[in-house]
Amino acid sequence: MGVLSRISGFILSLFGKKHVRIGIYGPPNAGKTTLANRIAKDWTGEIVGEVSEIPHETRKIQKKDKVIIKNGKSSLTIDIVDTPGIATKIDFHDFMEYGLSEEEAKKRAKEATEGVIEAIKWLDNIDGVILLMDSTKNPFTQVNITLLGNLEARELPFIIVANKIDLNGSTPATLKSAFPKHDVIPISALEGINMDLLYEAMVRKFGKRK
Repeated sequence: MGVLSRISGFILSLFGKKHVRIGIYGPPNAGKTTLANRIAKDWTGEIVGEVSEIPHETRKIQKKDKVIIKNGKSSLTIDIVDTPGIATKIDFHDFMEYGLSEEEAKKRAKEATEGVIEAIKWLDNIDGVILLMDSTKNPFTQVNITLLGNLEARELPFIIVANKIDLNGSTPATLKSAFPKHDVIPISALEGINMDLLYEAMVRKFGKRK
């Protein structure tokens, strides 16, 4: 058994990883759950979670395991980890603007804060990250810069994805010029635009041995 295990490890080291856990990270309302749903639906026909226009709809980790994505003759099995939005400030008053009562807003703010902590802790349990950004907004935010620095410090493989390119005001070129050292894939998770480019990048980036 020990010999078989060593042989398996040697083969894996030659041809790369085949099963990895991938976290989708980013600020609130960047479209993380929409992207998780798109990936899961494309390859399994199922979704991961509900979406909402109210920020911090995802306040706990959501997972979809053993999703097999393919790129030509290559394939990669991934566990999708949809994480709560990362924010530096969560104010319950912001939720009341969406019609929530004060009690509901305070509860949501508390859960959202706990979700940020949970998401950061999960960085210890994943093999790679899709760092999702809203291409209609300024990419030079404290959240984006802090997340990027954290991933680099941990030496986790990651892909920057510029979402919402279907919307007016989208400027994915701004993200590419902002982070020239990294892969940036422009997509619309909602409309399914350029998902083939993302799947190709995922197999290439996350399937590599570290």
